[in-house]
Amino acid sequence: MVSNQEAWPELPYNAWKDTLDTLHMKLQIVGKVRLSQTPFEPQWANVPFYLTARGLTTTPMESAGLIFQVDVDLIDHQVVIQTVRGETRRVPLDARPVADFYADFLSNLGALGVDAHFRPIPSEVSDPIPFAADTVHATYAPEWANRCWRVLSQVDLVLKEHRSRYRGRNSPVQFFWGTFDLAYSRFNGRPVTPPPAAGIIERLGGDAEQVCCGFWPGHSRFPQAAFFSYTYPKPDGIEQQAIEPAEASWSPQLGEFALLYEDVRKSASPREAMLRFFESTYAAGARQARWDPGLAVERVR
Repeated sequence: MVSNQEAWPELPYNAWKDTLDTLHMKLQIVGKVRLSQTPFEPQWANVPFYLTARGLTTTPMESAGLIFQVDVDLIDHQVVIQTVRGETRRVPLDARPVADFYADFLSNLGALGVDAHFRPIPSEVSDPIPFAADTVHATYAPEWANRCWRVLSQVDLVLKEHRSRYRGRNSPVQFFWGTFDLAYSRFNGRPVTPPPAAGIIERLGGDAEQVCCGFWPGHSRFPQAAFFSYTYPKPDGIEQQAIEPAEASWSPQLGEFALLYEDVRKSASPREAMLRFFESTYAAGARQARWDPGLAVERVR
């Protein structure tokens, strides 16, 4: 029997933020290949990665007739490129600067015949550094990267359990490399017109009413690992809605509900704490936005 402490290890943001930032930039490079080699899908469904038993995957893609896949192995700490011809190339995940990883990764793609063209600058981060010039991010502690993936693996299964209890359209549970979070969204079928000043990400991804929930390991604006939930568009009065568990609350800083990972991992049942958070925040958003109450199925305990 695995204990809660083993299954849900500590993940203090300040202890590994430099590794997190470096890993984030390297995952963005891999992610931009997926973005460039796949047709656009609503809500950017062609963009995310998915969890595997060893890390993350792009799933199969195509370049000039060649089918290939890129996996991020967070056990052996390498990026693995595989083709349907049986070829495999490996690029180490280590403390090299992002610029060196970028050159090595593109070189290996090119050697396999993959011609990927994308904007070589990180997305959804402040003060982005072009990949080819990024010698700033050069920290990589394998034990921390692996620990984060272990947490994501646990969260992935609970999110999938929550997702299964919905009759309407929803997204898969997916890892967004731009914002470095694992999440999924429920939709009610009603469209949204994004504001005129919206950027391309919001214009193409924010065109439908949704309730989204997920997990991220923290960032500079909110330096704590946490679970989150938001309703889009934000309904009036949602901040005052009662949610569970007691440790969860509305975060004015984030503009959404938040539940700290540390509170979850210390609880008697992390799975139960997460499900209570996801279900109560969905109920709050759906109630305030007047969603059809029949879309959600009562959870079987």
